[in-house]
Parts: sequence; structure tokens; C-alpha cells
Amino acid sequence: MPKIQPQTKVLIIKSLKTKSAAEVADIFNVSKRQVERIRKRFEETGEVHDKSRSGRPRKTTVQEDRLLLRQSRASPFSGLATRNPCIYNNSLSNSLTQRHGLKSCMARKVPLLKPAHVKARLKFANDHLDDPEESWEKVMWSDETKIELFGHNSTNRVWRKKNDEYHSKNTIPTVKHGGGSIMLWGCFSAHGTGRLHCIKERMTGAMYCEILGNNLLPSVRALKMGRGWVFQHDNDPKHTARITKEWLCKKHIKVLAWPSQSPDLNPIENLWRELKLCVSQRQPRNLTDLEKICVEEWAKIPPAVCANLVKNYRKRLTSVIANKGYCTKY
Repeated sequence: MPKIQPQTKVLIIKSLKTKSAAEVADIFNVSKRQVERIRKRFEETGEVHDKSRSGRPRKTTVQEDRLLLRQSRASPFSGLATRNPCIYNNSLSNSLTQRHGLKSCMARKVPLLKPAHVKARLKFANDHLDDPEESWEKVMWSDETKIELFGHNSTNRVWRKKNDEYHSKNTIPTVKHGGGSIMLWGCFSAHGTGRLHCIKERMTGAMYCEILGNNLLPSVRALKMGRGWVFQHDNDPKHTARITKEWLCKKHIKVLAWPSQSPDLNPIENLWRELKLCVSQRQPRNLTDLEKICVEEWAKIPPAVCANLVKNYRKRLTSVIANKGYCTKY
């Protein structure tokens, strides 16, 4: 039977003063039995609301809840256990979820941070926290990423019947090792995306300088960065090689001091994710097709998206400070 709302019950009680139970049932499209039950409850208690239900008795005691909470805080990756063998894991999980707001989730994978990394990240965030928004608009962000031909791991949901999980139209085909991959170097600023370069061979310091000469400087000119722009790259060995430092010094390029193990501080990571989503939707057939689609989709990223990433950069710094230098969501 459908549940009757409290306001409808009030109207039913009023109608019973002048009409029979059968007539009221027809008016409100409910059963006569429901009407009689509402009238009886109103005559006994003077109320139309349902009685409060006690619910299922709790399995754990208050002391056991405190023990579970201490266990989860001290060892968040360990299992839950009590001295009572009759209590199962589902009851223990429900106790933490309902009473303490904890939930069993998949652990996020983040870069390994040593104390020196945490200290450097905090220093970077505090040093640049009060920088004006205009200063970040002068930064040319860069990074490398690998894109696999069939390697995008986004969650794909499908509408199917219970026993049709292995029907060909309901499955996602995979190949070993992602079917091959390409390595990309890219850059962007608040004005838009720069050039995207496909790295064909194992990159060295000399090759990295060649990539910067053929792609970074033309991108700076195309995006009209003007004077006083700053180049950002991470502390990869090719980036910190002597030949790279000499080339940057020769070209009079100012480099932003960067803390290691900090992809969450580089907004280009958001663009890489956007690129991979767009590429996977176009379903490239081979590596040549993959490279072509990557270049096309990279150029399609709106300048407004780039500008918004840079505009909200201060939030990244405050997140790092709030998390005491450890990894943050990006």
C-alpha cells in the first residue's frame, strides 16, 4: 500500500466528520482499511502521525564503538575486530559509518613524499601564497605525460541484465600493455595551450633543449606572453641537467623554483586528464592515429579553461598548507 502523507491524514480525519469511510477512501484513492486505521489511531491518541519505530537493536556497545574508532585512527589500513566473535564485519563497518562518519574507501595513490619534500612544498606554498593573480598569468606551465592507445582507466557503466555481463556489447576489450603508448610534452599559460610535441625516442638533456627551442619559444610568442614571463618545469633529471641549465641561462629564461613530487601543484595535470578523456572518446586505432588525435584535441581546449586553472591557483597553495605539505586533490 502506498504511504499516506501526514497532511492527507489530517484531511481524511476532517472528511470523516461528514462522510463514511468508504466515501473518504474513494475521494483520496486509498483503501477503506487504511481510513479505518487512521480514524482508530486518531481516536486513541489524538494524533495522525506514525509511531516512532525502535529499529534493529545495535550489535556493538558504546565501549566497543570507542575501541573501533581508536583502531581505525591508529591503523586506518587494518581490518576491524572486537572480542565478540558473534559480531561480523558488516556490523562493525556500519557502526563506524553511522555513528562516526567513517567509510571504507579505496586508498588514493599519491607520490611518495619524504620529509624534505613536505618541507619544500610548504615553503613554496607559503612563499607564493600572497602573489597577485597577475603573476601566475605570466607563468608558462609544462610537463610530460604518457598516453596509452587503450589505456584510459575511467569508470564505464553499462545497462544490462543480470547474466549478460560477458555479452560482447556489454564488455570493454583490452590488450596487453595498453596496445602501445606515446610520450607527449606540452605547455600552456593563462592565455591558452601551447604546442604539443610527441617524443619519439628516449629523451636526454640535449633532446629536451631541442624540444624547448622548437616548441616552448614559439608557444610563448604565439600566446603573446610578453616580457617577464616565467617557465615552469619539474625536477626531472633531464630538466635539471647541466646542458639544460646552460641553455635556459643562454636564452635568458627565468625558471620557477619548483618543489619535487608536486604534480598537484601543476595545473597542467588537469589538462592532461581532459586530453585523455577526449582522446578515449574518439577511440584511436593505432599509434599514428593516437598522436594525430592528441594534437587535435589539445588545440581544442578552450583558453577559458586554461585561464580558470590559473585564476584559481591560490586554492592549490592553501590546500597544501591546510594539509601540512602533504598531497592534495587536483
